[in-house]
Amino acid sequence: MSLRKRVGRPAAGLLAGVGMVLVMAGCSERERPIFGPDPGSSNGVGPVTFIDVPGQADTTVTAGPGLGVTGRTIDPDGVDTLYVEVLGGNEQFQPFIGESDTVRFGYPISTNGHAGDTLFVLIFGTDEFGNRGDTAIRRVIVR
Repeated sequence: MSLRKRVGRPAAGLLAGVGMVLVMAGCSERERPIFGPDPGSSNGVGPVTFIDVPGQADTTVTAGPGLGVTGRTIDPDGVDTLYVEVLGGNEQFQPFIGESDTVRFGYPISTNGHAGDTLFVLIFGTDEFGNRGDTAIRRVIVR
């Protein structure tokens, strides 16, 4: 009798183990390997910024109350922050925190007292993953 118990136990344990593996292999809720980019990950590219007004890279204006600069910044990962800098001007703008994949902007640029000067408007954005986009530039020549 003791011989049957010794032979029976390993076989029963082996079958139980095989049955367990088969059950686990058929489980529909197990982790599966995923190949390719994670759907929640960054595309590695920063936001694209378009300046709509003024429409040309070089713009000449007369000194006066100001010039409106408008446009949009777009990124499928979501625009996190928009940065605006005016070189040669009087303005300083705080970074704007975006909350969607498209951020529309409009900034007043003063040209008063800048006759004969050249101003550069620089605008770029970063996405939710910290990727920086290219800088959109407008050169404003003030007469």
